[in-house]
Amino acid sequence: MSYSSGDSNTITKQERKEDVWAEVTKAADDLYALRDTYFPQNPLDKISKLQSESDLALRLLDSIPLEERKSPVQRATYEYLRGKILDVLPDYRKEADDHLSKAVKLNPSLTDAWLCLGNCIWKKGDLSTAKNCFKLALSKGPNKKILCLLSMLERRMAQGAEDQAKLVSESIQHAKDAISLDVKDGYSWYNLGNALLTSFFMTGAWDHNKLLQSLKAYQNAEKDESMKSNPDLYFNSATVNKYLENYERALTEFETAALKDPSLNANEEVEKMVNLLNKLENLLRGQARAKRLASMASSMAAVNVNSSYKRATVDLLLDGLNKAVAIVGKVLFFVKLENVTPLYYLVCDSKQICFVLSVYGISNDAIKEGDQLTLLEPSYHCVDFIWKDKHYHFKSIRVDFVEQVLVNGKALSPHHAVRSSIYAQHKP
Repeated sequence: MSYSSGDSNTITKQERKEDVWAEVTKAADDLYALRDTYFPQNPLDKISKLQSESDLALRLLDSIPLEERKSPVQRATYEYLRGKILDVLPDYRKEADDHLSKAVKLNPSLTDAWLCLGNCIWKKGDLSTAKNCFKLALSKGPNKKILCLLSMLERRMAQGAEDQAKLVSESIQHAKDAISLDVKDGYSWYNLGNALLTSFFMTGAWDHNKLLQSLKAYQNAEKDESMKSNPDLYFNSATVNKYLENYERALTEFETAALKDPSLNANEEVEKMVNLLNKLENLLRGQARAKRLASMASSMAAVNVNSSYKRATVDLLLDGLNKAVAIVGKVLFFVKLENVTPLYYLVCDSKQICFVLSVYGISNDAIKEGDQLTLLEPSYHCVDFIWKDKHYHFKSIRVDFVEQVLVNGKALSPHHAVRSSIYAQHKP
């Protein structure tokens, strides 16, 4: 752009001033984009890269002459940008806190400064003050980014809190509020998926509907191209699929997460799941040849079932929940694993058909090897897929409540119900 005289030179200077502010703003935004998309093999490389890029952004900011930072609005913008750039690193920095605090004092209507200040104070561990910052930012007007951060913060505040159910409920609502502002925003859907997944774990890992809702939210998040680079989306979606026992999908997504961010423990999750599947397959294959199944089957045939339930065998079950149906089986093995939930058992029914029983919401002392079980309204699924040239094929039943299981003809006592908080390894 070139001008030849007087007024034109003034316009050029003004445009140059605006260009530098815009350039610094873009540098700060690029810095956060780097933080959210750069996942090297060594996490320390990411810290080093962010540090060097933030130093460059600060030098660009300081290149703005003092006379162009004199007005309250300019000073507020300068303090905000400096604080934002300093706060990009994962640890709390008092210098960032100080600059952002000055920015909101100079210009209380600077919404993004409140957002950054809340995030900075969150790192410090002062969660209630951080929440106040986000609420002050929201008082300036609806904002999906702030609603997502508030939702995340409420999940963090819920950990160990007396009113955790209320906080998680608020987290879910704020996530939904963010989506209502932009139904195509993948990050808002991802945040809702996380809120629902957190609710699943905090309430004892038994509410199947929470998992299905979480999975739907993650699927909507994946429709946004900008989310395709987010490894946590794939990791968390894989976690949901694991608990829904969609093993093939879970394995695929854990592998995708590991490729996008090697520092995640996604490969360990793959290894644990493959070990589980191999263990189940080996146990089932061994029992298929066991001679004792015939005598067990004959003893189960004589078991009476409540007349309000139709007695069936595993081969007659439909995929999904089988209402008003009862299955009688004998526990052959308790499958010992590291995970807290679910518990896995190898069971055979009165037709000598062996299946895997996964148990949610019930303590590990409720069912033992050799017990006779009556499973009421079982949820059935046939696992059948190939992974790394190995074919996994077995019948699986899951139960989620103590009311669904009779052990040796007797109902389980309420103390066998597990509703303790269990935290997933997903990002909040």
